[in-house]
Amino acid sequence: MRDDAPLPPCYLMAMSQLPTKPQILQWIADNPTLTAKRDIAKAFGIKGAARIDLKRLLKELEHEGHLEKRKKTYRDPDRLPPVSVLQVKAPDENGDLFAVPLEWHGEGVEPTVLVIPRASDPALGEGDRILARLQVVHEEDHNYEARLIRRIGLSARKVVGIFRKTAEGGRILPIDKGSDKEWMVAADATGGARDGELVEAEQAGPKASMGLPRARIVLRLGDPTAPRAVSLIAIHQHGIPDDFPQEVLDEADSMKPAGLKGRTDLRDLPLITIDPSDARDHDDAVYAEPDDDPKNPGGHMLWVAIADVAHYVRSGSRLDREAKKRGNSSYFPDRVVPMLPDRLSGDLCSLHEGVPRACIAVRMRIDAEGNKLGQKFMRGLMRSPAALNYQEVQAAIDGQPNDKTGPLLEPVLKPLYAAYAALKAARERRQPLDLDLPERKVVLDEDGKVTSVSHVDRLDAHRLIEEFMVLANVAAAETLIAKDTPLLFRVHEEPPMDKLESLRDTAEAAGFSLAKGQVLKTAHLNRLLHQAAGSPEAELINLSTLRSMTQAYYSPKNFGHFGLALQNYAHFTSPIRRYSDLIVHRALISAHGWGEDGLTAEEVDKLETTAQHISDTERRSMMAERDTTDRYLAAYLSDRLGAEFAGRISGIAKFGVFVKLDETGADGLVPIGTLGNEYFHFDRESGTLMGADTGRVIALGMRARVKLVEAAPVTGGIAFELLELDDEGYDSVPGGGRGAPRGRGRGKPPARRKLVKAKAKDAKTKRKVTRQKRSR
Repeated sequence: MRDDAPLPPCYLMAMSQLPTKPQILQWIADNPTLTAKRDIAKAFGIKGAARIDLKRLLKELEHEGHLEKRKKTYRDPDRLPPVSVLQVKAPDENGDLFAVPLEWHGEGVEPTVLVIPRASDPALGEGDRILARLQVVHEEDHNYEARLIRRIGLSARKVVGIFRKTAEGGRILPIDKGSDKEWMVAADATGGARDGELVEAEQAGPKASMGLPRARIVLRLGDPTAPRAVSLIAIHQHGIPDDFPQEVLDEADSMKPAGLKGRTDLRDLPLITIDPSDARDHDDAVYAEPDDDPKNPGGHMLWVAIADVAHYVRSGSRLDREAKKRGNSSYFPDRVVPMLPDRLSGDLCSLHEGVPRACIAVRMRIDAEGNKLGQKFMRGLMRSPAALNYQEVQAAIDGQPNDKTGPLLEPVLKPLYAAYAALKAARERRQPLDLDLPERKVVLDEDGKVTSVSHVDRLDAHRLIEEFMVLANVAAAETLIAKDTPLLFRVHEEPPMDKLESLRDTAEAAGFSLAKGQVLKTAHLNRLLHQAAGSPEAELINLSTLRSMTQAYYSPKNFGHFGLALQNYAHFTSPIRRYSDLIVHRALISAHGWGEDGLTAEEVDKLETTAQHISDTERRSMMAERDTTDRYLAAYLSDRLGAEFAGRISGIAKFGVFVKLDETGADGLVPIGTLGNEYFHFDRESGTLMGADTGRVIALGMRARVKLVEAAPVTGGIAFELLELDDEGYDSVPGGGRGAPRGRGRGKPPARRKLVKAKAKDAKTKRKVTRQKRSR
């Protein structure tokens, strides 16, 4: 009830008449947000001296145990306050989140609170503390429903670091780049950890106002310098589940291969798998043939078959709950943390050569120009005649078939490439974002040590599989939209205006242009990328374009995929490693009426929450994979201290300059204090550093030569000394380890240098004016 709302007749009383105790209790029960003494007095028309009698009545009710005073309000101690602090429990077997009411002081059974998440809410985890608004309900499994107001505390803080023993117990030293925060460990909280061991700990007790925070060691992870500890650090640091509960393994082990019943027999169709040479699982297979319909001259029939994971992983099962918790598989140079146990990911749901396997397949018809004319999904049983890798497939097409690819060249491989040529033409017309960012692969020996960091060659065999998978994903999205079936879309929204303006500034500074004043399309960005191709600024423009992009995510609402230039897009092709794809498979099963293992009504209700969760787990894996690569690169470079490397300035911050090495792609920091004998100002608008005395400007994309001065494998931190800066005519930076870093001029300044210098001059003028104002 609002403060200005008229009072119900049952509460209107004469000023001289006090309410009875039952009437007060009834008011509080009916109006849980208006329970202060002044609210009660207003409700019953009590004024003046009568307020003293009301206070006495409230005290009596408090002493009798009917009310509990909470700050300046009263409430029934056997009811939770309308706004309460809760601690979230682990999801139950149905994926529901229940919470413990931390403000429960009643004598009866503790109430059960169900958290009802909204699409805009952050993902909540076990142990998180939240402030929530409660509503009383009368359901079989809960008494209250809670809606998040805000999260007020995360679950017990997890800490991964190096344990150092002391007389009082020990300390945990950080392994995060740039962190100097240590944790104190009491003698009875070391968990038997040895000096120098890598440990996982959690915060012990509330944060102290003074001194080091306290932690309790919960897991010993071994020698931090061991090669295979690198990925282990990231796994534990980012909270990625890496062990399957026994009951999940038992459920997976009990599974039997699917038979032909209720499926289309595809065993005679030569669906081949094409994967990396070191792939352990194969979840997609392809085949193509010319379309024999005279109405589609030059057209093709394309087949994509995907492992039928939904047959084995049923909604609400232990396997399903664990897969959803993980959200996706995580890939590291030395290991994979899979979404599903090996019995499924490496066996029953892997399309092994010569073995019958359950699949969901789509047959797609395209014309000679690569336009999709239609599709048909089916639940099938296939048997792949060959498991091939990208290199041998490409070699066969290039005229060097081996014993395995030779017999498949004419009947299978050439028709695949003919269909790919049509899809490639359609792609060129569609103009998806065409970034050229070389992929680097960390190569390990049998002991887990880095032997090399190599560039991964992009072959037409890679692009063929990519195009087939994109088309199958589009087909899945369009089919489910047509059948009005809920699903999860893969969404990539267009860049925000501020990032686009920043990219335009960078492009103009490099002497290029980006269209302005029109609806942005990927074709406009591709035009910029093609302008820069082959120039010294090509990598800078590609990286800047990538940084201007928003991050893709999952959503039950369709906002299109900007990067792929597609309106309808969903992930269908990798249900072994992505929970999103499993949702789409279940949606297809429901839409076609193939069985009882489709998308349930409960799953549909929770699609918003599921989308948010798996978007978060995807980002978690990306960060862990990136941190692991950084640590491996630092380990690889650690025995080359003092060596000189060529690179390019890839980032600028107020604390220094980041340089990316050409050889390995490793990023390292040149601290701002080592740049010279003058003060450098950081201009956020232009993304530059400028010397206060010389006006010397350091900008993104400049070529640099550096000396390696630090490489810490445990943290992944790399530090350089700047030796030489190819700044195209700017004065050299004074100071530095070997004298001044050398600067090289190149004649007349290009547009990039003019713009950067102009912005730097403008920034310097602004600072001068600001200083003059302050001096007044």
